[in-house]
Amino acid sequence: MSALKAAVIGSGNIGTDLLVKMVRGSGAVTAAAMIGIDPASDGLARAARLSVPTSADGVAGLIALDGFDGIDVVFDATSAGAHHRNAAALAPYGKRLIDLTPAAIGPYVVPSVNLDAHLGAPNLNMVTCGGQATVPVVAAVSAVTPVAYAEIVASIASRSAGPGTRANIDEFTGTTARALEQVGGAGRGKAIIVLNPAEPPLLMRDTVHCVTGDCDTDAVADAVRAKAAEVAAYVPGYRLKQEPQFRRLAAGDPLAELAGLVGSGGVLVSVFLEVEGAGHHLPGYAGNLDIMTSAALRTAERLAAVEGSAS
Repeated sequence: MSALKAAVIGSGNIGTDLLVKMVRGSGAVTAAAMIGIDPASDGLARAARLSVPTSADGVAGLIALDGFDGIDVVFDATSAGAHHRNAAALAPYGKRLIDLTPAAIGPYVVPSVNLDAHLGAPNLNMVTCGGQATVPVVAAVSAVTPVAYAEIVASIASRSAGPGTRANIDEFTGTTARALEQVGGAGRGKAIIVLNPAEPPLLMRDTVHCVTGDCDTDAVADAVRAKAAEVAAYVPGYRLKQEPQFRRLAAGDPLAELAGLVGSGGVLVSVFLEVEGAGHHLPGYAGNLDIMTSAALRTAERLAAVEGSAS
């Protein structure tokens, strides 16, 4: 497998954690540049200590770097608005982009669900932290039985929600809801995010509710367990908090009506998740950030494997 050379745009917490993961990783993806806009940022200082080329001039600084031509993939860990500008600036150079913002220029990618279907796309969108945690569960349920409606609640520690996360709340809910439908297979999706101010900070928690028709609950539970294990292979802190729960919905139940079900009312499938960060750069409670960087790195590693086998 040939190593990919990667640049990171965004020297904040997410970009720095991604940089550290590449340095500590398998060698399939190597850090070729760290780009920011604040010369005094901790991320740029960390990169310099690791002998990774840096620039504080944003995407223009990346383009001007020696070795830019040899960069295979660019991770964008900025914000949705900045990614639109960065993607436009990089478009003439044919660089593969992995987008960790909710800009969603390219297709939604959740590694355990649909990565191989989009390996040829020039811009891969990693949805959101809530999407990476919950879309696999919805996809697991919909693989067994149609999901008429899916609703998720992502609760993250307020201290792990930086300026970029807070600026993108609207994009988070919209992007996550669409991913529940387009990738997870739900007929309708809804996403809610909670910034939990508790001290000490709590781990990321996600609640997934799926409304289905009559279904084989044992098969659904097996599918959810298997998918959780698949995600945990690249996000070790990802786990089910308890066994999937099932509740029969009576005809006329508001949830059944919301999902458009008639007759028996259907079944409510509830799954409760927890995501603990790996502690590479961020604290353990920042599982919402860790799952994004882990998913992005897994995507790049898969690209490296495919391109290596083709060469």
